[in-house]
Amino acid sequence: MFLNRSKFYFFVFGLFFFSSVFYTGTACAQRKKGHEKDSLDQNTPDYFKENYLRAEDYVYKPNIKTVLFYRDGFELTAPIMNLNEDIKLILKFDDLDAEYKRMKYTFIHCDANWKQSDLMPNEYLTGFYEDDITDYKFSNNTIQKYIHYTLSIPGERMQPTLSGNYLLKVYMEDSPDDAVLTRRFMIADQKVNIKAVIKQPQDVEYRNYKQEVDFTIDKTGYPVNNPYQDLKVIVQQNGRWDNALYDLKPLFINGDVLDFTNQEANVFSGGNIFRWFDIKAMTFYSEFIRKIDRDSAGFEVWLKDEERKTFKVFASQKDIKGKKFIKSDDHVTDSDIESEYVHVHFFLRYPAPLTSGNIYIMGALTDWNFIKEAKMTYNYDKKGYEANLYLKQGYYNYQYVYLENSSKPGDETLVEGMHWETDNEYTIYVYNREQGSLYDVLVGVKQFNSFSK
Repeated sequence: MFLNRSKFYFFVFGLFFFSSVFYTGTACAQRKKGHEKDSLDQNTPDYFKENYLRAEDYVYKPNIKTVLFYRDGFELTAPIMNLNEDIKLILKFDDLDAEYKRMKYTFIHCDANWKQSDLMPNEYLTGFYEDDITDYKFSNNTIQKYIHYTLSIPGERMQPTLSGNYLLKVYMEDSPDDAVLTRRFMIADQKVNIKAVIKQPQDVEYRNYKQEVDFTIDKTGYPVNNPYQDLKVIVQQNGRWDNALYDLKPLFINGDVLDFTNQEANVFSGGNIFRWFDIKAMTFYSEFIRKIDRDSAGFEVWLKDEERKTFKVFASQKDIKGKKFIKSDDHVTDSDIESEYVHVHFFLRYPAPLTSGNIYIMGALTDWNFIKEAKMTYNYDKKGYEANLYLKQGYYNYQYVYLENSSKPGDETLVEGMHWETDNEYTIYVYNREQGSLYDVLVGVKQFNSFSK
């Protein structure tokens, strides 16, 4: 009798225990799903799936083209704003399906390394947690039909309240887990003062090829308990994130001034000026256009054959640092909806195919990512790499970047060469995890060019 009763109590206890574990696990899973916590973890195997939510500038649907995201007033600016600043960020994109769809958007708060922060939406948003995209226009007098969407943020119904990194997610109204596109943006609460200068590395081997980013952070009036541990400092070159420098540490601290003079850690390849082409007008050939064809299906543009710059003498020239500027000069009144889409053909002369990696077209025209459309294929008959991109009329900068198999960052020097004299655009981001806080505040942003005064 005693044994039977013991077994009965043991069974009841076990049932209660496993029920509790199941309930707790289910509740946690539901919270994670609602908060999308795991979806931004770049270390999970699912991150490499085509439709997996990525904490980066990414387009998930092939019909979505020409995504622009910038500070209101100038299309070539980065999507960075100050906390409580009276400025809007503008998102624009085209849907080539040309059929109106109800789309929504939301914001996801991220830490300094672009993983979702441990905050619920009501802790970093006021108003609603999602909103509709209601501003759209149909293309006018174009061969390629499309719908042009525009969004201004923050909107009246949803505003972010904290500084830091954010991911803007656009999705279909009936499918919140099915992303259309994502875009990074930053909100800064400027608490520190950053001074920066570009120098030639002292290492004789790299002196003529690389750029050393030396800078100081003055935290006067802003207490930081342990600068070596609490601060996260990131340096970005041009619009690229694949070669950004993370988790930089000060060489020494002098009072409130943190000195980041480091001849080894703070070094980038100088690279080269960006290549460019101009397709704002389809009625004449700009400098690097070899041929333009038009038929009932649309426009085809062939760029002139190109070659490696690796061993060429550096020639200084103004560029727009890899960005794109969308505009049509073909007697239109609204470039947003009257610009044509064009198949642009690229060809890079190369004596033999590379066996350990691939060459990609890279710049704002590919969202600074190694997308499959920009991966070049080798043409054995013509002895070179070729690709074509479907682009909206405008002015474009780009480079050819080599990506070794299953490796990052990309290497632009293989094709473009590298020179100390190149004028690059740099951005320094300073984050702090304040005592007792669950997120990283962005306390300083500094943007500058290599040789700006």
